Amino acid sequence: MLVIRLLDEPLLMATVMEFTSPVAEFPLGSVFENLPGVTVELERLIPHETLIIPYFWVRDAETEDIEAAFDQHAGVSNIRVVDSVEHEYLMRAEWEQAYFGILSALAEANVVVLSGIGTKEGWKFEVRGESQAAIAEFREHCQENDIPIAITAVHAMLPIQGEGYELTETQREALIVAYERGYFDTPREVSLEEIADELDITQQSLSSRLRRGHRRLIGATLGSSV
Repeated sequence: MLVIRLLDEPLLMATVMEFTSPVAEFPLGSVFENLPGVTVELERLIPHETLIIPYFWVRDAETEDIEAAFDQHAGVSNIRVVDSVEHEYLMRAEWEQAYFGILSALAEANVVVLSGIGTKEGWKFEVRGESQAAIAEFREHCQENDIPIAITAVHAMLPIQGEGYELTETQREALIVAYERGYFDTPREVSLEEIADELDITQQSLSSRLRRGHRRLIGATLGSSV
């Protein structure tokens, strides 16, 4: 069984592409029909025979409402809560092949999903390929299968002070600004909302960048010793 994880071993000369996609093109977007105020964040994808199993976080809704919203989608064969942190719920679903949409492109292409955040306005993704050719292959797959994506940025993943410290440019920027503004001080000198406003992104996007940046740095520095 192939597992596509958001965290993977760093690849030299990796290329990152950011893109957006309409709500309806990503199966998880069906939740916004009944729960327009929620935010969905993709955690990882697991392709399995005729199914794709996504793990994803849902914010700003109750578990009963989330499960009911997804149960109405014909492509969902199973959905359940596997973890929770305060008012965020990590969920697992099984999607049938007929409703894959962009899920199939992400699962079949040689790319790693760095982040995928959805609201009723649409989806924003960051994917990493080990080379520009891998990113080009993903784009061609989307074109050939009429999967609409709008590319917003393509850039290299930069190493931060030595091997094994690779972060995306957006993760690096978020961590640096948060550090310089005193977000990690005790007491904090700035709020998450203020940093998000400065970077012109949502608080959910900033929270995701900080969390994934932390995971990469901890994995590179402490991961081998735990």
